[in-house]
Amino acid sequence: MAHKAGFVSIIGKPNVGKSTLMNVLVGERLSIITPKAQTTRHRILGIVNEEEYQIVFSDTPGIIKPKYSLQESMMSFVNGSLTDADVLLFVTDINEEYDEDDVLEKILNRDIPTIVLINKIDKALQEQVDEKIAYWQEKLNPVAIYAISALHKHNVDGLLDRVLEMLPEHPPYYDKEDLTDRSERFFVSEMVREKIFLNYQKEIPYSTEVIVKSFKEEELKNGKGSMIRITAEIVVERDSQKNILIGTGGSMLKKVGTEARLEIEKFLDSKVFLELFVKVIPDWRSKKNYLKSFGYDN
Repeated sequence: MAHKAGFVSIIGKPNVGKSTLMNVLVGERLSIITPKAQTTRHRILGIVNEEEYQIVFSDTPGIIKPKYSLQESMMSFVNGSLTDADVLLFVTDINEEYDEDDVLEKILNRDIPTIVLINKIDKALQEQVDEKIAYWQEKLNPVAIYAISALHKHNVDGLLDRVLEMLPEHPPYYDKEDLTDRSERFFVSEMVREKIFLNYQKEIPYSTEVIVKSFKEEELKNGKGSMIRITAEIVVERDSQKNILIGTGGSMLKKVGTEARLEIEKFLDSKVFLELFVKVIPDWRSKKNYLKSFGYDN
């Protein structure tokens, strides 16, 4: 049988469940997930490999009207994922009030086979689901519509098969051992950032970036295996944010560090020593040179 391979972009507004869906489809926790909108800032690939196919999923930032340079970079990642997509998975929240115009203007004029996924249906009435299905059928006339709950893995099973039917015959784009195109360092910085999103309110999570400065494997002195020593810098925009981030006597930073370390140890399957520092770079989200050095250059 001929080998199939292709790119499948997961798109939608912020906070509709795109990252949860990708993690379910790939079977690994690659994208960080928090209840806050705009948690995802990059395009993250999750690769599903089988002998006869390779599906390359892209988790993308939620589509918004950008207000500053960081958000412009985030939207350029979305545009990039639309450029090479063989299939689109358009995720919409069952509770959305039909205000997805920002998303629709990106996808309506593109000739990409689209599947609509109406997510978060676990608390919805059947009548509400039927109404949404009818709406999207008329609005987009997609290849298929699924009513799902990504969080509870409900009705996601047939999705891979449906996607596969739509992919072209093509040799694999990535090594069959690859799960993603991102490095371990990238995922470490994302895990620290996730804990910041979960532990702080208001503008703090949006004003922070996490940079891994060093990542070294060391043998333990007692000859009992090895550990990975990681130093990371949390960048904020103002001194007041730095003080909140660190907390009284360093308590908040310690909490974030402990939670992140446990997550990173699971991910790397290794003992980890994690050291966090906080640095102020005024207005970094609007400065192109910093955004480029932080990896927001598509």
